[in-house]
Amino acid sequence: MLETKFKVVFLVVVLAMASLPVIGILRGTSLPPIDPTLPQSPTLPQSAEPAAPTKDAPLAEDMVAIPAGPFIRGTMVGGYDEQPERSIYTDAFSIDRYEVTQHHYQAFVAATGHRKAAPPSRYARNVSRMGGVNQPATYVSWEDADAYCRWAGKRLPTEAEWEKAMRGTDGRLWPWGNEPDSMASNRAVANDGYEVTAPVGSFRRDVSPFGVADGAGNVMEWVADWYAEDAYRDPIDRNPLGPDHGVYRVMRGGGYTTSGSDVRVTSRSKMVPDFRDETIGFRCAVSGGGEGSKGAGKS
Repeated sequence: MLETKFKVVFLVVVLAMASLPVIGILRGTSLPPIDPTLPQSPTLPQSAEPAAPTKDAPLAEDMVAIPAGPFIRGTMVGGYDEQPERSIYTDAFSIDRYEVTQHHYQAFVAATGHRKAAPPSRYARNVSRMGGVNQPATYVSWEDADAYCRWAGKRLPTEAEWEKAMRGTDGRLWPWGNEPDSMASNRAVANDGYEVTAPVGSFRRDVSPFGVADGAGNVMEWVADWYAEDAYRDPIDRNPLGPDHGVYRVMRGGGYTTSGSDVRVTSRSKMVPDFRDETIGFRCAVSGGGEGSKGAGKS
């Protein structure tokens, strides 16, 4: 009998001891007192997120005045459509120092409801890396570029104006002179520091004698003219405007994917006006050397 009672008491003690961890879980765990002499870690809110990266301040719009007078257009060392080389006269005009940036194009979209500078399909691989406020606006058709310039109280430069602004008056083949330099502009060079478009004005050598930036690199640029292979053979030598109709619009300048002699500022490219691509942007001009008035036109 005594042995049986002892077994019962022993079993009760064992069950009581086994229940202590369960009771602790149900009641919660009390932390030991904090020693006030020890350094304490700061307490972060549960919803804390990493701070957003600092964005570049948008560059202000800036135009460069190009004086009236002659310049050497074309070259005999280029393709058939760059010939002949001869003197062409332009009236005074002003042209954007930089290609139109994402920041300024987005302001146009917000003000007018015009479609965004975005790829027409999902084939684009680099669009997420090309949206910096000071990177050039891309994925714009000729019509998009024309609409922006009119909204800004400006216009697209003529092909002759673009070449004069980028080349100066001495017949040089690149903005920096007559010697090719693969590192002087944002083109298809693996170690130039940029895999895609660079913020405008990043390449200090890619600046014309007039101070206009990025003529040999970054993005190709729409200009006003229709393309004709023999346009430079037209006898008009004062403010030429190109043909009055066509299939393709002219693009000038090199882009970040350009290689070979195509970065020469005399080179002429062409594309259908509704084409949009990550390698194509634009800049604006005004006649007479004055500056445009943003919002003066309609999209």
